[in-house]
Amino acid sequence: MNPETESTLLNLSYLNRIYRVIIGLLSAGFLWIVWPYISNVVLILVFAFLFTTLLLKSVDGLERRINSRGFSVLIVTVGLLAGIGIFIGSFISELSQQASEFSNRVDTETLTAEFNKLGEKFAAAIPGGLAAGSGDFSAALSGFIQMVVENLAALAGVIGSFVINAAMILIFTIILLAEYHHFKKLLVGFFSNKYFEVGLALIYNIEKSVSSYLRGQFLAAASVAVMSLAGLTLLNFFGANLTLTVFIGIIAGLANLIPLVGPFVGMVPAILIAFMNNIGNDAAMAHQLFGAVPSPFYVLDIVLMFIIVQQIEGNLITPTLVGKSVGIHPMMVMISLIIGGTIMGPLGMLFAVPATGILKVITQEIMFVRRNAHLL
Repeated sequence: MNPETESTLLNLSYLNRIYRVIIGLLSAGFLWIVWPYISNVVLILVFAFLFTTLLLKSVDGLERRINSRGFSVLIVTVGLLAGIGIFIGSFISELSQQASEFSNRVDTETLTAEFNKLGEKFAAAIPGGLAAGSGDFSAALSGFIQMVVENLAALAGVIGSFVINAAMILIFTIILLAEYHHFKKLLVGFFSNKYFEVGLALIYNIEKSVSSYLRGQFLAAASVAVMSLAGLTLLNFFGANLTLTVFIGIIAGLANLIPLVGPFVGMVPAILIAFMNNIGNDAAMAHQLFGAVPSPFYVLDIVLMFIIVQQIEGNLITPTLVGKSVGIHPMMVMISLIIGGTIMGPLGMLFAVPATGILKVITQEIMFVRRNAHLL
């Protein structure tokens, strides 16, 4: 090859690289512009894919037994919805029963008196009497309740949006479960004969990475549920008088699928139940954390317990379990969680690890093709 031809080919190679960089930047810019308009649809599809991956083995196994894909999908989805409905219904029923017992046990005067006592305790606990001029605590609470009532319309809108999105996710999940293998064949059909086996390996490894990630997430969620239940049981041993501990632990565990949020979700019903069960109990009102910090109704004890659970989960369990499940180093898991949270908040943290796992699989397959292109 003469020098001129070699120089021409080198220039073409540089131009090709520049062209690819420009196309990449333009694509990223276009995605940045249109993302606010398509983000909701993309998130719905991603959630549907995750649920599909989670339920696929059950549907495939049932299909082999009854020889009907449609009935298999129907049985699995109805069973899942029934389980969720029974759990939520049982929790609401138990909580309503406790609330009813609470309203029968405590009259308005007693409740107001307890609120005032609680307000005085908090006022005395704040250095310099910063809360001294805050007025009647029950009046402040009434103002807070009024503010909550005034914002019920916004809350109803959020709940309505959540219900609509959940319904769309369910519909797409059912469609994906019913047509999954057909969609997979169509996707494989995009690969040329030369790269057919590479395409199959890529799809298989992505499925394996996502399913492993989900398995790791559910193991982490189960760990949070067990730790929360153990912590609440330990508080009961010291007189916290908490009920529905199994429900609270399961709620905290399931909510843990959204990183850093789950353990704190269980905190709210735990504090509410602690208040309802201990109102009128002078010993609970006078309780102190570590014998030094005022913690009426064991509120600070509950908060501290869930903070400890969150720290163990966030810094030890999730990086280890999830990182091993997708073959990513725990440090890389933490970095991907930070990046995902910075870009998209809690949902970004939820998708950060599987997205990193998928990128790792794609990168590995590309490197394999580059190394072995002469053999294909």
